[in-house]
Amino acid sequence: QVQLVESGGGLVQPGGSLRLSCLASGFNFNSEVMSWYRQALGKERELVAFIIPPGGSTNYADSVKGRFTISRDNAKKTMYLQMNKLKSEDTAVYYCKAVTGRGIYWGQGTQVTVSS
Repeated sequence: QVQLVESGGGLVQPGGSLRLSCLASGFNFNSEVMSWYRQALGKERELVAFIIPPGGSTNYADSVKGRFTISRDNAKKTMYLQMNKLKSEDTAVYYCKAVTGRGIYWGQGTQVTVSS
């Protein structure tokens, strides 16, 4: 079955960096659009970035442009989100999402907390 497992979240000070990973299985990772979303407490889930196969074209929310970088390693079936210059408003649970021919799938999420 389709599985998406996020990792890499944690507590970081403002201005710091984190790299999130999303390990995929159960579908043809190389061919599918992959995305990162986030949901802060009391707010709706929002799109952070997505990456399109096969060339890796990317798109970002305005709030993270220039600070976050989405990438994928098709050999490892893993998607990444490099987050730099983190701000308190980046605090949220981060989810990876896969859009496949069989449906839309979400990971369980990983908490990112930006605080001094």
